Amino acid sequence: MGFGSVSNAHSLAADAQSLGGLKFEAGKNNPEAIRETAKQFESLFMRELMKSMREATLKSGLLESPGGDLGTDLLDQQFAVQMSGQPGGLSDLIAQQLTRQMGTTTPPDATRPMPDADSDTASVKASSPLSTSTPTSLPARASAATAASAAVAGSAPTRFAARTARPPTENQANFVRQHSRVANEIERATGIPAGFMLGQAGHETGWGKFEIKQKGGAPSHNLFGIKAGASWTGKVAEVTTTEFVDGVAQKRVARFRAYDSYADAFKDYARLISDSPRYAQAKTQTSSAHAFASGLQKAGYATDPDYAAKLSRAINTTLAIRRVQT
Repeated sequence: MGFGSVSNAHSLAADAQSLGGLKFEAGKNNPEAIRETAKQFESLFMRELMKSMREATLKSGLLESPGGDLGTDLLDQQFAVQMSGQPGGLSDLIAQQLTRQMGTTTPPDATRPMPDADSDTASVKASSPLSTSTPTSLPARASAATAASAAVAGSAPTRFAARTARPPTENQANFVRQHSRVANEIERATGIPAGFMLGQAGHETGWGKFEIKQKGGAPSHNLFGIKAGASWTGKVAEVTTTEFVDGVAQKRVARFRAYDSYADAFKDYARLISDSPRYAQAKTQTSSAHAFASGLQKAGYATDPDYAAKLSRAINTTLAIRRVQT
């Protein structure tokens, strides 16, 4: 397939040569080429998504054949093309990020609204700093790098791109940058991935906006929402929090641990995860953000029934930011 796919709305750039041509044309800052590049990336993602869904479907073995599989694959390819490029879809976001990355002031299809920020970003909505950030801002580069490279690779990062389609905010990037040094030190000492710890700290505190305060307003430095049980002899911060009892959210006053520094918070979290038998299985599930987050939820780290999904998104956001920062 040649580069003619840029002008052909019914084709899919499924080979390296075609993708290379798309990237070359998009690099010339051609709005039409950028839109088509973004659409092709979305098409590849949709095709992989349908392929994964079909592979997960049980087959009877009666009607399957190599010819039938080929026909199904070609049909999926056409469906992927037809479903891509819709207003407000993933291709719009990719096009906007590619445009910002290359320094264009007016992105293709700029009249289309951007999606609201992710709910895990402490209610940061469309007024996110991204809308006024410079073309080389870290959130723009992180989102473009994640979405574009994942679509080309067609592997695990492709699924990751779907979960982090909304770009990181400047506040998230600053939070990750602020705590990366101590997180890296804890990772070297315990083996718990720094990106996982940073993502959990970001989720628990709304990326630093809703940190637990002690009486009088002093910071507790508690980044992980660890409560002060009977065995805790240190300082304590009492705050009203939301707990889920039988799936129903309830407001309760709870006692949380307070530390002298953020470094102490990271160290205490690492001790909890490493030494408590309760989290022994979760500590071994660091092969993916989803596995780790699910392990923590199953161990009862939080009562929120959606905790694993929310934590996974926060961790993946952190990993995208760190790819650009390091």
